[in-house]
Amino acid sequence: MERALGVELGPDILKKIVHPGKGNLSDFRDGTKIFFYYKVSKCDEDGTVMDDSRAQKKPMELLTGKQFKLDVWEKCLKTMREGEISEFTVAPTQLNTFAPVMQKLRDIAKGNVGNPDGGHCCGMAQMNKVGLGYPDLDSFLKEPEPLRFTFEVVTVEEEGEFKKEAWAMNDMEKKNALPELREEGNRLYNSKDYKMAAEKYAEALGCLENLLLHEQPNSKEWLEMDTLRIPFLLNFAQCKLMLQEYYQVIEHTSTVLTRDENNVKALYRRAKAYAACWDFSNARKDFKLALEHDAALGGAVRKELRLLDEAEKLKDEEDKVKMKAVFERYSE
Repeated sequence: MERALGVELGPDILKKIVHPGKGNLSDFRDGTKIFFYYKVSKCDEDGTVMDDSRAQKKPMELLTGKQFKLDVWEKCLKTMREGEISEFTVAPTQLNTFAPVMQKLRDIAKGNVGNPDGGHCCGMAQMNKVGLGYPDLDSFLKEPEPLRFTFEVVTVEEEGEFKKEAWAMNDMEKKNALPELREEGNRLYNSKDYKMAAEKYAEALGCLENLLLHEQPNSKEWLEMDTLRIPFLLNFAQCKLMLQEYYQVIEHTSTVLTRDENNVKALYRRAKAYAACWDFSNARKDFKLALEHDAALGGAVRKELRLLDEAEKLKDEEDKVKMKAVFERYSE
């Protein structure tokens, strides 16, 4: 019904049109793609902004009828036309999944591939132990409150007007795509096209992350799906190692090790990344752990440790030269 503040979309959602859109309202059949910007604000006096997707300079995409975890967003967006800007005040009863979904969106914005909590342990399995890694979201989990969502619909595309991407597939299509993505990634890696190979592994990880959103955290199905991420994370990390993007190697191998602390490939690749970053102590630790779990690596590890000793000695000499130059400069 019409009210001074806007239009009520049920007992827990109140809509206020800020700027009217254009054209007719879509019927939003399943498979319709909505491109939009969002802003999340508290309903306090200052209207404290929690998130604003315009900082990413690229609109978010939502495919209707694909079980987006924060379903109240889809409900709101389906009332909007192209070009429309509207505010929706939503009660906590509609926001049970808000915090974990927003955590994932923030992590995606940071570019944390295959690691939905941005390095704060491994996915939602750790949520109850260490929180979500964002104080405001952890606070919301403890004390839910009404929130205001401001949406701007940039464009609406009906199914058939766009090419179906991996993230837009249904669950069965995503599962079926995994072997093909791995095979294609492996082929590209063997051709030394490490950048494109990494993209294929990242696409597979995106499929798995979306599938995880559809399962109950820590359930048998969720854990099985989470385990499938490990080989893709390892392959992705190997590509990044070849591309000399060492901090990403450390991040993603660490994600694997939170699930499988004795994973030899993860230990060995992280050790090489640590060594490249001059973190000799952690590099030695990981090389030795890898050797403890796989004696066949004896020759390779001994070679790496020798190289590590030489690199550390060289760095010490360089540091001494630099320090001497500094002291001489200040003593003039």
